[in-house]
Amino acid sequence: MSQSCASSLILLALQILSGLLLLCSSSTFSSATVTLQGNETDFQALVDFKSRISEDPFKILSSWNNSIHHCKWVGITCNISTGRVVQLSLGQQRLTGTVPPSIGNLTFLRVLNLSINSFHGEFPNEVGRLLYLQSLSITLNYFTGGIPSNLSRCKELTVLSATSNNFTGNIPTWIGNLSSLSYIGLGVNNFHGSIPKEMGYLSGLTFLRLSINYLSGTVPPSIYNISSMHYFNIAKNKLQGIIPPDVGFSLPNLEIFGGAINNFTGTIPVSLVNASRLRLVDFAQNALTGTLPKNIGVLKSLFWLNFDYNRLVSNGKDDDGLSFEINSLVNCTELEVLGLTGNMFGGELPNLITNLSSRLKRLKLGENKLYGSIPGAIGNLASLEKLGLEGNLLAGSVPDGIGKLQNLGRLDLSINRFSGTIPWSLGNLTSLTQLYMQDNNFEGSIPRSLGNCQKLLVLSLSNNKLSGNIPRRVIGISSLSVYLDLSNNVLTGPLPDDVGNLQSLTQLVLSENNFSGVIPSSLGKCVSLEVLHLQGNSFDGEIPQSFEGLRGLEDIDLSRNNLSGKIPEFLGELALRHLNLSYNNFEGEVPKAGILKNATSASIYGNNKLCGGIREFNLSSCTTRKVSSSRKSLVLKLTIPLATTLVIVILLSCFLAFFLTVKRARTRSQASGIPLRNLTTSEISYSELARCTGGFSQENLIGSGSFGSVYKGTLADDGALVAVKVLDLQQRGASRSFIDECKALGGIRHRNLLKIITAVSSIDHQGDDFKALVFEFMSNGNLADWIHPKDNLEGQRKRLTFIQRLNIAIDVACALEYLHNFCQTPIVHCDVKPGNVLLDEDLVAHVGDFGLATLLYKESSESSTSKQPSIISGGLKGSIGYIPPEYGIGGQTSTLGDIYSFGILLLEIFTGKRPTNAEFEGGMGIHQYAEMALPNYTMEIADPCLLSEEDEEIYLKERAIRKGIGRGRVIEDCLSSVMQVGLCCSANVPSERLQSMTLVVNKLQAIKKLFVSNSKSLLTKYY
Repeated sequence: MSQSCASSLILLALQILSGLLLLCSSSTFSSATVTLQGNETDFQALVDFKSRISEDPFKILSSWNNSIHHCKWVGITCNISTGRVVQLSLGQQRLTGTVPPSIGNLTFLRVLNLSINSFHGEFPNEVGRLLYLQSLSITLNYFTGGIPSNLSRCKELTVLSATSNNFTGNIPTWIGNLSSLSYIGLGVNNFHGSIPKEMGYLSGLTFLRLSINYLSGTVPPSIYNISSMHYFNIAKNKLQGIIPPDVGFSLPNLEIFGGAINNFTGTIPVSLVNASRLRLVDFAQNALTGTLPKNIGVLKSLFWLNFDYNRLVSNGKDDDGLSFEINSLVNCTELEVLGLTGNMFGGELPNLITNLSSRLKRLKLGENKLYGSIPGAIGNLASLEKLGLEGNLLAGSVPDGIGKLQNLGRLDLSINRFSGTIPWSLGNLTSLTQLYMQDNNFEGSIPRSLGNCQKLLVLSLSNNKLSGNIPRRVIGISSLSVYLDLSNNVLTGPLPDDVGNLQSLTQLVLSENNFSGVIPSSLGKCVSLEVLHLQGNSFDGEIPQSFEGLRGLEDIDLSRNNLSGKIPEFLGELALRHLNLSYNNFEGEVPKAGILKNATSASIYGNNKLCGGIREFNLSSCTTRKVSSSRKSLVLKLTIPLATTLVIVILLSCFLAFFLTVKRARTRSQASGIPLRNLTTSEISYSELARCTGGFSQENLIGSGSFGSVYKGTLADDGALVAVKVLDLQQRGASRSFIDECKALGGIRHRNLLKIITAVSSIDHQGDDFKALVFEFMSNGNLADWIHPKDNLEGQRKRLTFIQRLNIAIDVACALEYLHNFCQTPIVHCDVKPGNVLLDEDLVAHVGDFGLATLLYKESSESSTSKQPSIISGGLKGSIGYIPPEYGIGGQTSTLGDIYSFGILLLEIFTGKRPTNAEFEGGMGIHQYAEMALPNYTMEIADPCLLSEEDEEIYLKERAIRKGIGRGRVIEDCLSSVMQVGLCCSANVPSERLQSMTLVVNKLQAIKKLFVSNSKSLLTKYY
């Protein structure tokens, strides 16, 4: 080959190589451009998503900023090679907002998880553009509308979890085209219509939950052909018709089959037992008839069998009772729950129940027609947590072996024919929280061993033949909080002082016994009491003065005793709805306040020495005995020397005070605690305060305000923790604040007011004036730190549940009620806000900071016709956001101003929003914000952190209740009622507000009672 030819070939090769390199470069550049464009699209979609979030309590989205790449944002996962977003996971972050249509621009997304948040609005139809989507989880939100129709394009979808939302419409038929689906959760929504037959095409489905909707019709036959299904739950719908007899044959791999709370009729298919992998069968609260399948025991994996509240009868003869069923179920060694309550099973309770699974935790056989006795070997069921045999015809004694059930939390033997004594061995059940033995024939004494059951919430032994005294250890079980009912027995003796330990008890019923002696004053410590029934006994003496502190009492019945003395005035000040004092020995004038103004709610018959009162009581008028002339003369003779002595004492006191003042001014000595009226305090010097606070060190600083700082200290003499409020006397008004706070706090005492130990007015080590107030230390800080935590970690640690917030609100209301109505001189706090509500170790609220308090002097009716009180000082008082509107236009300080501030505080507690939030601008305040949401969108504005695990459990049931399936709303109703009280308190016009804190306290107590009773009954009903 010539040199020129070779050169030509080399040149040609170089041209070809250059072209290839150019082509590759162009392709790479084009690919990079697409990737960069895709990344920018993802970034903009995420920015748009963040802009739709209105609440982020844990500050999760604070990382979503330009300082770091969006692939490193919290909750975001990108593909390493393409850099495209493949996962958006923000579950359980309590976010509030809407999902924008731009979510459809995350076209490489495979996982979208927004579960357990507060998203609302319709879920965007643009989700159908996510063609690679495999998992969509939006459970526990507030989405509305129908399931987006474009979701049918997501052919790779395996998980569709949308339980507990507000979706409406029908379950779409196109769902059967998503052949990859293995998990469908659509429960707790508002779906109507029937289950589409197209679901039968989903051969890979392993989980199907459609519970708590409005579905109707029957389960379509095509469903039975889902050969690999593991979970099928249609519980709590309104499905009708029979359970198809071939269901067991068609679902051989079915593991969970739930159809509770529906309208199913007919018999239980015998073929059900062919589904050998069944683990849970739940058809409670239907109208099923017939019997359980005789060979149900072949379901070896069964751990849950519940047919409560149907119309089932026993197999075989009536005398056999449940022998056939139990004998078969003995083979189910995994069984943990057996529920057959509320059916028509008859016959004798079989001894075979003691041979059931050693894992059995709940055995519910109540409300049937079973007779016989409890087998002595009942202790074999060592794992039992709940045993329900109530409402049968069982008789004989309760065996001691029941005391071996160490894990038992609920025991219900009520409404039977049991006799003999209550077994001493019940004292071994230290896990017991509920004990129901009422309506039987038990006799003998209450065993003292029950005092070992220190977790008891409920103890009901009424309507038996029990005798003797109440053991002190039993009456003093401090855990009792729901009710203690010992009525209709023959118990005797005095009521022990230990009853004062029942500080959390709501109802105490000891009526129709033979108790005697005085009613112990310690009963006044039971501050949670709402119902007190002591009628039909032989109590004597007077009504204890300590009852004045039972501010939550609604129902008192002391009739048919031997009580005497006057009817206390304070009964008219309690929030009572029913008062019965009939047939006692009361005397004197009947008060005309409170419930005693209502003859339909108060009864005083059979007290022949009473007089006065309202006309409806038909009592004689009270006569006043005239003072004789000789008595008048004696009074006159004594008055003159007493007056003279008094004048001399006053003059000497003035001279002594002047002498001490001059001496102090000359020596400028270390001063001591200022004596406050009705306080017994030791003097504390400046030096001691400096020592106990580490020299008022920064480490001990726990807060600061407009007039000074607060330090934590430890007193040297007794080691008591105190909070020392040191006033900054350079601040204008600080000295006046100190004087006002001393005046306000000097003569008040209430469990919900911050306890002051002393006030110190002295000279510091530099010779400057020093003023401080020393308070009892509150270990849990102030309410503001709990409802507005500063960071995510603190927010997770400081979480207040609904009932805790309600208790705190009631505490604050009670404190204000006391200040307004029960102080010698009424006090207006003037600065009600979360920062001035302190919480002790038990989260009991104490109102503090009286630096702006105003004392009101009411004019006597004889000297003035005006209904407005005069005031010590006026001016704009309070904190921005809580100041009532009338103060801003020169209105007088009044109790209605505190009521307004309390209303704002109440809305803040339950929404978790400050009244000064930036979103409340342009005429929109927290009052208007809540007003627009109630009553239909209460949960949308509620603080997402207020639901405890139990509250969320109740709330899920409430969602069913809201649809008419249960017995009544709990969380939403109570929360809406609380916020409505807040609205009524914070009305702009004073005359439109609730007119007294007593009304506020009564309303909040009623809401609490409704919540506690309904939530407990709801949980008990289903568990």
